[in-house]
Amino acid sequence: MINNTYEKAVFGGGCFWCTEAIFRRLKGVKSVTPGYAGGTMENPSYEQVSQGNTGHAEVIEIEYDPNIISYSNLLEVFFKTHDPTSKNRQGNDVGTQYRSVVLYANENQRNLAEKAIREIEESGIFDKPVLTEILPLDSFFRAEEYHLEYYDKNPDKPYCSLVIGPKIAKLEKLFRDKINYDPRS
Repeated sequence: MINNTYEKAVFGGGCFWCTEAIFRRLKGVKSVTPGYAGGTMENPSYEQVSQGNTGHAEVIEIEYDPNIISYSNLLEVFFKTHDPTSKNRQGNDVGTQYRSVVLYANENQRNLAEKAIREIEESGIFDKPVLTEILPLDSFFRAEEYHLEYYDKNPDKPYCSLVIGPKIAKLEKLFRDKINYDPRS
C-alpha cells in the first residue's frame, strides 16, 4: 500500500547537523531537511544566520508518515535528545540560531507541543524550566546543499564524532524500538 499522507514537522534543537542525524534514523520518517526558520530575513544564507541577527534558528523539516510515527512521538524524541532548558545554546553552540524551538503548522501541532512541555515540566525531569519557544511556522528556507546528510557524509570529522555521535548513541539507548538502522532507506 502506498501512503500519500505524509505530514511535516519543523524543530530547532541546536545545530541542524545534530537534529538531522537523529531524526533521519527514525522509522516512519521519509526525509529530513536542514534549513532556517523563525526569523525575518527572506532566503538567508548559513553565514547570515550564523551571525545571529536574522532571527532565524537552525531547524529541520521532517516529512513523516503519521501512521508509523506520530507528531507526539517526534516531540518526545526532540525533547529527550537536546537540552530544552538552555536559552540560545546547545553545548558549545551559542546564539539565537541554536535556540530550542517548535514551529507549528497548525493548531493541533501547537497544542501537542504545549502539552509536551507541560508534561515535561510536571515530571520534574529537568531542574530548570523548559525554554523551548513555540512559534507559528511562517516560512522554511532550505539550507545549502553541503549541509544535507552532513553527519552521514562526514562521520570522522571531529564535530561529528565528538558532538553528534553521543547524541546518536543516546537516541539508540532511549528509542531503540523507533529506529530504522539504515538512515538512507
